[in-house]
Amino acid sequence: MNLTSKKAHRKLSLTHYIFIGIFLGMLAGWLFGETILPFADPLANVFLRLLRMIIMPLIVFSILSGVLSIGTGKSLGSLGLKTFLYYIISSMLAIFTGQILVNIFRPGVGAELGLQKEVEQIATADQDFMDFLFRIIPENPFQSLAAGDVLPVIFFSILLGYFITRLKSQQRTTLTDVIDGAFEAMMKLTHMIIWSAPLGVFGINARIVATTGFDAFKSLGFYFAVVLLGLAIHAFFNLPMLLRLVARVDPIKHYRGMFPALLTAFSTSSSMVTLPVNIDCVTRNSRVSKKVAGFLLPIGATVNMDGTALYESVAAIFIAQVYGIHLGFGQQLIVVVTALLASIGAAGVPMAGLVMLSVVLHAVGLPLEGVGIILAVDRVLDMFRTTVNILSDSCGAVIVARLEGETLEGMGTAIEEDSRD
Repeated sequence: MNLTSKKAHRKLSLTHYIFIGIFLGMLAGWLFGETILPFADPLANVFLRLLRMIIMPLIVFSILSGVLSIGTGKSLGSLGLKTFLYYIISSMLAIFTGQILVNIFRPGVGAELGLQKEVEQIATADQDFMDFLFRIIPENPFQSLAAGDVLPVIFFSILLGYFITRLKSQQRTTLTDVIDGAFEAMMKLTHMIIWSAPLGVFGINARIVATTGFDAFKSLGFYFAVVLLGLAIHAFFNLPMLLRLVARVDPIKHYRGMFPALLTAFSTSSSMVTLPVNIDCVTRNSRVSKKVAGFLLPIGATVNMDGTALYESVAAIFIAQVYGIHLGFGQQLIVVVTALLASIGAAGVPMAGLVMLSVVLHAVGLPLEGVGIILAVDRVLDMFRTTVNILSDSCGAVIVARLEGETLEGMGTAIEEDSRD
């Protein structure tokens, strides 16, 4: 009996514990009502404060590490430029798709999540475009760090990372080792905090159910559907459009050969774990050279996260709608840029969607408490958005290969040969 219980215990992952925390929190809120609040509030508040604590240093080291993973500044030549242009365009298409849908369907309007009581604390002042541009450039990066001003910190980190790649070999190697070491330390700290999530979501969900009942969770189905619709549009319209217009290849031939990678991504929810399968599918079926696939796909697994960026933009605006806040052009632009830039290096972060969503919410001044209820459907959405991330990486490899002059002759024949075998 002891051996059996130990084996069962080992099989429980963080995701299982989070679901247990959500379920027990909802149950406790329903059974004990507001008498649970003196116990639930501290758990929720400590977890949210821990999340806020890591946001700024995590941004700095994850972005620096992501930029430095590219290699020397010389590697940002023709191949690198085309790669990053694709990443920016595909990510922006994903984000705009999500924003259009969430503004049309407005899944958070009228939702009762028990969060509106904090609405007065949220800064909602709009900004014009020039103010937004000026805000990105920090007068004092350390002041921006201390103030929790996300966009200037992201901008400065990208610039600093790029110019570190332009240093002499010895200096670059020394700084890269220091930054990678600091990033690894941040990963350990983040991992510890993420493992406290079951207690945090217990407190958050107990508090929500105790104050509003179960009505809070009804709107999640609508939110879930909007995110899935956005991911489907990006996967079956935006990306095929880029393949047709830019690469001039048949999307169906490429997609058919991607099934092993897509199934791996869906089942593991990890871009890095799926990377070897993705490289095999892209080179063997789509006939992309190992030079392009070997350069683009490892970087894509780190910095290109279309599905995650779409999810973050929808989730942020959904939470704003729950608070009854209309985000004007300035705030929505901040959501777009933050979701785009924060994705750099995010693949190395445990539960990247959760942590990066916290960054986006922080950038527009929305409380992090909304993250707690979104976690109820996050695990399932993570499977879909990781699949879209991998699909986008593979489409990028095909597009860049074509722009580099590759013919991709024989695309789609490998899957036919496998089916005959």
